[in-house]
Amino acid sequence: MDKLFAYAARLQETGIQVTRIGLIVVLVWIGGLKAFRYEANGIVPFVSNSPFMSFFYNYDAPDYKMHMNKEGEYKPENIAWHKENNTYGFSYGLGALIVGIGILIALYPVAPGVSAVGSFLAFGMSFVTLSFLITTPEAWVPDLGDAQHGFPYLSGAGRLVIKDAIMMGAALVTMSQAARRYLELKKSDLV
Repeated sequence: MDKLFAYAARLQETGIQVTRIGLIVVLVWIGGLKAFRYEANGIVPFVSNSPFMSFFYNYDAPDYKMHMNKEGEYKPENIAWHKENNTYGFSYGLGALIVGIGILIALYPVAPGVSAVGSFLAFGMSFVTLSFLITTPEAWVPDLGDAQHGFPYLSGAGRLVIKDAIMMGAALVTMSQAARRYLELKKSDLV
């Protein structure tokens, strides 16, 4: 058993690299999806109810509730409303930012200081995303008659958001490693 623990103890650096790769894949993939209508529509309840982001949209919450398409659903009148709301424009910008953060983190082998900044931005993004648990009514199971609604009963949207707690921790781990490597390289350049 001690050999197993000794082996596991040597995996910390590998674990950090796997964590970094996971962050990069998630950020680039999810950021890239922001260029598609269904993903842009899906973030509307979060953005509309957020004190940090609602000003990007032209219409206030809860106006969006009458204009939501299900994933894969095509309703031209709702698409027109989202165009007027700036749903798609904001989503494209947010997607570019998220992909950019993923790329910054990916630069670790050649620019650990830049990677540390990317991880810091991913940490901040996760903090904002987790705030949706407080600001977005759709994060909780609605009161539709069942006794299990509201806090602590996360809806599908809430379950999606709570996972950012893991991303927040992963961003801190990769930021710390990248910052340490940056300082090591800077110190070796001075000697």
